Amino acid sequence: MKVNRAYRYELKPNTIQKVLLAQHAGCARFAYNWGLARRIALYQEEKKTVSAINQHKELNQLKKTDFPWMYEVSKCAPQEALRDLDKAFKNFFQGLKQGHKVGFPRFKKKGAHDSFRLTGTLKANGKSVQLPRLGKIRTKEATSINGRILSATVSREADRWYVSFTCEVEISEPEPIEGDAVGIDVGLTHFAILSDGTKIEAPKPLGKYLKRLKRLSKKHSRKKKGSNNRKKSAMALARLHRHIRNIRQDFLHKLSTDLAKTKSEIVIEDLNVKGMIQNHKLARHISDVGWSEFRRMLEYKTRWYGSKLTLAPRFFASSKTCSECGYPMREMPLSVRKWECPQCGTEHDRDINAAKNLLKFAV
Repeated sequence: MKVNRAYRYELKPNTIQKVLLAQHAGCARFAYNWGLARRIALYQEEKKTVSAINQHKELNQLKKTDFPWMYEVSKCAPQEALRDLDKAFKNFFQGLKQGHKVGFPRFKKKGAHDSFRLTGTLKANGKSVQLPRLGKIRTKEATSINGRILSATVSREADRWYVSFTCEVEISEPEPIEGDAVGIDVGLTHFAILSDGTKIEAPKPLGKYLKRLKRLSKKHSRKKKGSNNRKKSAMALARLHRHIRNIRQDFLHKLSTDLAKTKSEIVIEDLNVKGMIQNHKLARHISDVGWSEFRRMLEYKTRWYGSKLTLAPRFFASSKTCSECGYPMREMPLSVRKWECPQCGTEHDRDINAAKNLLKFAV
């Protein structure tokens, strides 16, 4: 079967290449913001919308007279940016139809999530990659890519550049995993509680580095806008955010891979994370552990390795139901971590009991 896989590598660009990368990111950001402004104006004036193809044609005409500097970069950068904008609008209108809260597309800021996507002739050989208009750029580690390269997304995190290749890979149909099924209850004190009683701690990198983040943010706010010192403090903040993100991603990747490779079926709750983070007391803690990202990883890794992911309904009473006799408790505050079933007398750990009920949901 064919699947899409991503291969990500850190780049080692020279001084000239760093300038070119920044120009491509700036051009993509400009095209996105220009397209967004044009769509808003067109709708306000004529109540009409426009496609990405038509916007790209219009931008190509304006290049010759208004934006000649855009010829210095690959034509793919602005073209793909306009496609991203078109997708953002489609997601917005689809969300409105389905009654979901989807944010209206917003203008992009310089230095925030700088990135661009390229298509066409893309190559990865040894410790270098070949990109349109950018040429050969060295990588920090040897590249090892299988399958057909579809696109390359180049992004900047603090002072480092990365390239992520999306590839179409042909893999054999995975053999079903012969391991046990498992129910997983996610939490904040422990990231994951398995139905066999195992409790897995989360690294919680944001909580660990919160004091340092606040200190750097305070120092940054005191720097004069536009000064070199302010740029340096912004870079220090970006480096720390990158470090926090890397710790979280490493933990989630290792755990999700281990579960997908060893468990025949994984059962988790279909949590409304967006709704839960509206609680300002819990928002930071929920974002720190990364429940949504964990579920996203399980979704594609279970397909890769022959396991199965099952989602229990959003209002499944896993914590308040006795896993031994099925007795449902009417109320159970979050402060109650251990309880005794009034019907069968079984003593329960709240989280382990929830994980056992999730496992029963699969069976």
